[in-house]
Amino acid sequence: MIKNFKTKIAVLTGAGSGFGLECARIAARRGMNVVLVDVQPDALAAAEEEIKALGAQTLAQRVDVSDAQAMEQLAKAVYTTFGAPHFVFNNAGVGAGGLVWENSVRDWEWVLGVNLWGVIHGVRQFTPMMLEAARQDASFEGHIVNTASMAGLLTPPNMGVYNVSKHAVVALTETLYQDLRLVTEQISASVLCPYFVPTGINQSERNRPAELAAEKATPSQLIGQAMTDKAVGSGKVTAAQVAEKVFQAIEQDQFYIFSHPKALGNFKSRADAIVDLANPPDPFAERPEVGAQLRAALRQA
Repeated sequence: MIKNFKTKIAVLTGAGSGFGLECARIAARRGMNVVLVDVQPDALAAAEEEIKALGAQTLAQRVDVSDAQAMEQLAKAVYTTFGAPHFVFNNAGVGAGGLVWENSVRDWEWVLGVNLWGVIHGVRQFTPMMLEAARQDASFEGHIVNTASMAGLLTPPNMGVYNVSKHAVVALTETLYQDLRLVTEQISASVLCPYFVPTGINQSERNRPAELAAEKATPSQLIGQAMTDKAVGSGKVTAAQVAEKVFQAIEQDQFYIFSHPKALGNFKSRADAIVDLANPPDPFAERPEVGAQLRAALRQA
């Protein structure tokens, strides 16, 4: 929980676009010192210019969050420049689809590397730093927000790699919340579970590692990409609106952050099936035409 953001320090990964950039804008407007982290140099440079123009003291770092050593160096740079952060947003993520048996080992390594290991590295590097600051200062307020997805609570088909990465982030963050409660009242955690919001994650191929670029996409991956593009492109909730929800959650110490609370009906159906020892429910029960379209496309591929 953080009540007063002025002069506090924010570290945001995936800060070149989407939720990361929108949260950086809010942080700057609230008088925070802002650390921008992204792997895409042009997006990072543009974000740095914009956030500096808002009057924030800014540090921009090009980092691959899946790289443990790079994240360790980032943490050292943050501490040297500003000290321990108050708000850490482990937000960098990539999207990928396809039938689970068609994804290559490199696909799994890339998606889990960014979506899960990036969060793990952020938690490992910054939580001890924040705890030490809290021990030194009884007024220290800190909050860690990890970006998961509604796919971290559901199991939509043809999205297995992504689902696995985001379920792990939900479990990690729930445990982080409980672990923090054991040792301090000054630092808390939240998990962001957005649904289909236009952020650019559906264009993750732009940051696909060079060694993966030569791998030809499978039919199921191409079908999944097309359907995701359509769903994300029609999203009516903006990244800026979600960023406002993030800061509200930090102020109110609210753990779960949802862009589309109505989508929780699908989660309830899944949870009820687990409790009732029933088979997984039809993920397309509310939109059967989407399920029919996906089945037809995959069976013709």
